[in-house]
Amino acid sequence: MLDKTLRMNYLFDFYQSLLTPKQRKYMSLYYLDDFSLGEIAEEFEVSRQAVYDNIKRTEAMLEEYEVKLSLLVKFEQRQEILNNLRAGIQSDATPEEIIDHIQSLEKLD
Repeated sequence: MLDKTLRMNYLFDFYQSLLTPKQRKYMSLYYLDDFSLGEIAEEFEVSRQAVYDNIKRTEAMLEEYEVKLSLLVKFEQRQEILNNLRAGIQSDATPEEIIDHIQSLEKLD
């Protein structure tokens, strides 16, 4: 399992277009730019609690989108198959093994 920050960054990458501009800005500042809650609150002239609540709600929304759409899960599966394919090519895998990896990739879409 990915650590929370990395997971949120991936989920944000996949689903940011489904967020409001304010949610995108808060998440970007908090997770990508490593701003503290206080720094974000100061920039938007709101309370630290308001920023915290907004980020927590947005995290829950991103997790909900992932449950419904599974973009991160499919991305991780795709990466694993590609790694196996690379390893197979480097270790002189049989054509059948290579084809199996390619078919696995096709099934994901």
